[in-house]
Amino acid sequence: MSDNMKNANPLGTRPVGSLLRSFAIPSIVSMLVGSLYNIVDQFFIGQKVGELGNAATNIAFPFSIACIATALLFGIGGASAFNLSMGRGEKEKAKYFMGNAAMMSFLCGLVLLVIAELFLNQLLLFFGTTSDILPYAREYSRITALGFPMLIFTSTGGHLIRADGRPRISMICNLSGAIINTILDALFVFAFGWGMTGAAIATVIGQYVSGALAMWFMAHGKTAQLEKKHLKIKKEYILPSISLGFAPTSNQLAMMIVQIVLNNSLKHYGALSVYGAATPIAVVGIASKVNQLFMSFIIGMSQGLQPISSFNYGAKKYSRVRQAYIMTVSIGFIMASCAWIVFFFFPDQIISIFGKEENEYYYLFAIRYFKIYLFFTMVNFVQPITSNFFTSIGKAKIGSFLSMTRQIVFLLPLIILLPLFWGIDGIMYAGPIADFSAFLIAALLVIREFKCMSKLKEA
Repeated sequence: MSDNMKNANPLGTRPVGSLLRSFAIPSIVSMLVGSLYNIVDQFFIGQKVGELGNAATNIAFPFSIACIATALLFGIGGASAFNLSMGRGEKEKAKYFMGNAAMMSFLCGLVLLVIAELFLNQLLLFFGTTSDILPYAREYSRITALGFPMLIFTSTGGHLIRADGRPRISMICNLSGAIINTILDALFVFAFGWGMTGAAIATVIGQYVSGALAMWFMAHGKTAQLEKKHLKIKKEYILPSISLGFAPTSNQLAMMIVQIVLNNSLKHYGALSVYGAATPIAVVGIASKVNQLFMSFIIGMSQGLQPISSFNYGAKKYSRVRQAYIMTVSIGFIMASCAWIVFFFFPDQIISIFGKEENEYYYLFAIRYFKIYLFFTMVNFVQPITSNFFTSIGKAKIGSFLSMTRQIVFLLPLIILLPLFWGIDGIMYAGPIADFSAFLIAALLVIREFKCMSKLKEA
């Protein structure tokens, strides 16, 4: 074997299937762990507190989305810039992208913490809380806000550690905090009877453990050993990362906007229906967390695709880029089909996991919401994968546009307009229309991109 082959980056030489498996599985586990923070709290709160507790976690959910959005901005953006630089052979420059992204994520977490603590009541009212839900949401959010800096840093660090060729380490950082959170949730909520406060404290402790591990592993890199100089924030490294991370971030910000409008719409139109205001908010909160589990697989696949497509596009190995994308969406289709079966045929069993309710309308609304709103789950994977794909090959504008299609271009207007004619049922039908429309646009754009790559390969 020649020295060039020995020294070649495995991202450009190893079989694509093997690479995707090694990067995607830890990414999926990391995303699942992040989702478990929310869903474990939802489970224990639902069992101990009930409908109002479930509704409170949904009201507080925009805070979690804001943290994820910030982490993706510097995590995906920094990782993409890092891998593109490594693909071009610019190792020293790549270190600055990594160090700057890590530092910015922690600082933004501190800013979000201060904002949440100073304006908590105003924000929760803006998020759509009702007077009976507000005390529970305030109790939970005031404590979980203390974990924002570490939550954002851990998630960002996970992307950067994975880009450094250590996906298993990234998984360990996230998994350790989730396990601690689950154990402490059971102890604090059930054994000590601390309710919302106990669930929040358990979440924060888990986040700080994960953050400490991520900090240690980032200080001991595999291909890039960071020094203090790499942590000094410079715009020539931050701005490219923000540009590359804007697509997944804008998707999360769009989700946050939709979540806020959705909560307020559910409160208004729910109060005008037989369901009442609290029931739709509680049910949609549970459905969102369960759907987030499915989307963890999809986003994890797209994150596993990111370093492969970034490096090979930078190295002009376009056939490997195409192969990696097709393999990712093929696996995504299988996952989405399984999720659709569960959502469509077992909605009452899903909702019952998060506490038993005597209100018959609670289950009636849950069954209809799962079957209608999530009907096009089987195609809902294409848009997020394709959006991250365009970002990973350096086409951030297309990625950003795609990330906005489902949430802002289609879903948000539909949530506002359809209930004017069909009440709360209009909110349910907005979901499948937005899902299918976003799928069509993503499919058309990626077909066009593959044609462009074929021309580049020939040239």
